[in-house]
Amino acid sequence: MKSYLMLLSFITQLFSVKAQLSDFNKYPVYAGNDLGLTYTKEKSTFRIWAPSAQEVHLKLYSNADHKLFTELHTMKKDKNGTWVTSLTGDKKGLLYTFTTIIKGKESDEVPDPYAKAVGVNGKRAMVVDLKETNPTGWEKDKSPAFKNKTDAIIYELHVRDVSISPTSGIKNKGKFLGLTERGTKNAAGQSTGLDHIKELGITHVHLLPFYDFNSIDETKPDGKYNWGYDPLNYNVPEGSYSTNPYDGVTRIKEFKQLVKAFHEDGLRVVMDVVYNHTALTETSNFNQLVPGYYYRQTKDGKFSDATACGNETASERPMFRKFMLESMKYWVQEYHVDGFRVDLMGVHDIETMNLISRELHKIKPDILIYGEGWTAGTSPLPDSLRALKANAHKLDRIAVFSDDIRDGIKGSVFDHKDKGFASGKRGMEESIQFGIVASVKHPQIDYSKVNYSKAPYSKEPFQTVTYAECHDNHVLWDKLKISATDATEEERVNMHKLALSIVLTSQGISFLHAGTEFLRSKKGVENSYNSPDSINAINWDLKTINKEVFDYTKALIKLRKDHPAFRMTNTKDIAANIKFLEISASAHIYYSIHGKAVGDNWNNIMVMINGSNMSTLVEMGKTFKPVILNNTLVDGIMKLDNKLTLNPYSCMIFSSE
Repeated sequence: MKSYLMLLSFITQLFSVKAQLSDFNKYPVYAGNDLGLTYTKEKSTFRIWAPSAQEVHLKLYSNADHKLFTELHTMKKDKNGTWVTSLTGDKKGLLYTFTTIIKGKESDEVPDPYAKAVGVNGKRAMVVDLKETNPTGWEKDKSPAFKNKTDAIIYELHVRDVSISPTSGIKNKGKFLGLTERGTKNAAGQSTGLDHIKELGITHVHLLPFYDFNSIDETKPDGKYNWGYDPLNYNVPEGSYSTNPYDGVTRIKEFKQLVKAFHEDGLRVVMDVVYNHTALTETSNFNQLVPGYYYRQTKDGKFSDATACGNETASERPMFRKFMLESMKYWVQEYHVDGFRVDLMGVHDIETMNLISRELHKIKPDILIYGEGWTAGTSPLPDSLRALKANAHKLDRIAVFSDDIRDGIKGSVFDHKDKGFASGKRGMEESIQFGIVASVKHPQIDYSKVNYSKAPYSKEPFQTVTYAECHDNHVLWDKLKISATDATEEERVNMHKLALSIVLTSQGISFLHAGTEFLRSKKGVENSYNSPDSINAINWDLKTINKEVFDYTKALIKLRKDHPAFRMTNTKDIAANIKFLEISASAHIYYSIHGKAVGDNWNNIMVMINGSNMSTLVEMGKTFKPVILNNTLVDGIMKLDNKLTLNPYSCMIFSSE
């Protein structure tokens, strides 16, 4: 009898889930572009989508600290599941929330998902005139020139990390404005912050999440640290990075000042976006207004969790697809951002991502979009429909990170002691070669020997982001220290330089983690998402201590920018003009590039990399000139001997004109 009742309960629950999903499919879709607040001095109109609600109320507050609302308005049910109310007069400066009544139960007070300004800690939205948030000269702000996606050299940076250390010489520590300061220096007089980034020569700065996230108490911004992968209000800058988190205007204006300063210095801005989950689940603004709709459910009706963060959003449902698209368009149009890095992009469906890409490219044809082609767990949406790495060839002008070359270079991120090619591990040669050609089809790659992917997944090289490290997992210098325990520090420095050599001379889009250019360490902490500043802050004195590594990285970046042979734009050219040499030594890769065929002023280029602990003699013809010898830039004209020694953990590059 007990088993019968359990089965009956399960069947009832299953039908309930199916009924709920069926209800979601019946919800009307609102096509208008006026969700949220539409402000003028004469009138403020509020419109939210809440198709399952019986009532919706708007509450106005005159101050963020006031516990009691000053006005309560019952909203009118309108077309396609929306509720609307218009209030005459200038409401600028007021804060507001919404509540719904669904099945007789009143929801929590929340700002609507489309809120574009909020008060402290994002609990209440704020009425602002966006024209008053523009810094002087904003209407003339223009993104720096950018032609091909493979020209991108991305520098991943956390807003707080760059300035919070006393070594930064930056006044506005931990703030958006800290990244607008020029002339900042470390104790030895070397440039820091914005000047340093410009000096390095990268093209795009990828900023870790700077929308309004949940984990930091904005009234005590120095109390905790977080990367920000816990979204609260998607269309609002984070308050802890502003000089006044209580005022909705300040955070907006100061982030625009950052964008303007970057653009003036020839740098493009990439926004790290996390639409795959929300910080809160049951109590999120999405779920309070339309319970369940914005999230995927498992067969038993629970929140599915491919993100390992308690929920995963349902990008395939029309109104969340609409939200993602309109949110990203808003950041491009209002804030002039130049690209997006999509967190756990493998959670989102291909159709949504391609729609977003098409629409964003209409607004900004040279926009950069890339993301993680994986998830942190299983999803109820079939793999064939999701923007996974294996489906990169189905994506429209969207790139994915190559974990193949990442782990090929330094070793598995899941096994801390595992070595990679750059630290002496044999058998990684094919994975590195696969990364060198940017995961596209190449006649010389034996895909059966590649570490993860057994087939090319990128249709064109701009669909692959080539990297060795990012904010996740150990930074490269720490990974080398943990895995290459038998190596000397000098050897690990060469391993590090070799890793950067591979990244910056491989095809695809180059990606660097901030501080790698001077051996940044997080003191062995692998997942520093909530570690204190003592772990995460960039120590700018390292630039002085490891100046030779910085100079080498800067030289590699210049080399890449000067020579299109390292950043070909199509698969056909890569297959025709990169030739791998057959050699007997393991942990060695030699290859040639026919530069002239792709418009390079070097007719031919030879790249040699040695990931072993053994030196090797190499012979080069007299027509070749050395560019890099054993991880060192050749400065000036150097006579080339017939035989040269390729040192352990080293790179050599030769050119002929």
